[in-house]
Amino acid sequence: MKLKVNITNAQTGTKIPFGTKYLVRKACITTLIEENFPNNAEVDVTIVDDEQIKEYNNAYRNIDKSTDVLSFPLGDNGEYDINPQTGNAMLGDIVISIEHALAQADLFGHGLRREIGYLTVHSMLHLLGYDHVNNDEEKAVMRSKEEIILKKIGLEITKEN
Repeated sequence: MKLKVNITNAQTGTKIPFGTKYLVRKACITTLIEENFPNNAEVDVTIVDDEQIKEYNNAYRNIDKSTDVLSFPLGDNGEYDINPQTGNAMLGDIVISIEHALAQADLFGHGLRREIGYLTVHSMLHLLGYDHVNNDEEKAVMRSKEEIILKKIGLEITKEN
């Protein structure tokens, strides 16, 4: 299984730390491996500021406030659109607010690397069909999977992450 991760930094207010793109790719591929995803795939990840994510949240979810991450899955019940040029399953889009990630890293007492890793894994699970909004059981399953994947990429909770 191969994964193409297209990463775009669409904001200019915050310097993205060295190694962030590698971390995002590693989080995406580890999630697919852990979930036994059978096909070659691609995902788009965009890093934005709070104002940009607020615009996305308002346009696509009718929620007029910023958030940490948004997931836009292209699949349904394990069926994905196929990129005709590559043959890859198109999983969808992830949009991460760097400002929210920084604030949450500070709030939770861990580093920005851990927060970006968490947001990426969380969103990847959404792209693969997991949900947690109205179901405590699914929320617990998703949280367990997140921690397993974060540990595999070396991001278990520590002050250094």
